[in-house]
Amino acid sequence: MQSTSRGRGFQGVFRRYHFSGLNMTHGTHEWRRHGGSIGTNMTPGRVMPGKKMPGQMGNKTVSVLNQKIAKLLTDEQLILLEGNVPGARNAVVRIQGAVKKKNGGKKQ
Repeated sequence: MQSTSRGRGFQGVFRRYHFSGLNMTHGTHEWRRHGGSIGTNMTPGRVMPGKKMPGQMGNKTVSVLNQKIAKLLTDEQLILLEGNVPGARNAVVRIQGAVKKKNGGKKQ
């Protein structure tokens, strides 16, 4: 099952990655919700790829695997599923057969 997740716009590290932040005392002033240090001093002298920083959150394709179909209502053209469905309300959801095996791909 695939859909586009809800877009949450530009978010800081607090909301995006659940960072804990700094102390609220001893002159922190405007640095309470910042991410802290982002790189090293001399070597390698750059910010490493994949560093968790503020940015766009959501609005990406999300896949949920191995969802069970609870019931098919052919009269009303509905599919009832067990568990979570990705995406916002009234979003288009793509349902397809499972690609991965449930037993973890072990040979029997």
